[in-house]
Amino acid sequence: MSTNLKVPPEFDRAPKEQRIAFVQELWDRIAQDPARLPVPPEHQRILDERLKEYRANPKAGRPWSEVRDQLLAKLRKV
Repeated sequence: MSTNLKVPPEFDRAPKEQRIAFVQELWDRIAQDPARLPVPPEHQRILDERLKEYRANPKAGRPWSEVRDQLLAKLRKV
């Protein structure tokens, strides 16, 4: 991907923690308006497919709280 934006020269000289914080700040600015973030076509295809499957059989899934609890229980055993 080509861009006309230049990375500030001090970026490369900054400690890693500062560079991460800088990138996070940039992302936070971009994400302020999630409706304007592009969804890649492949992601949209997968979302559409999963929504179709859910609508065809809504009882086949499990609530997020149940899945989360199961995953956390597995992590605690590790």
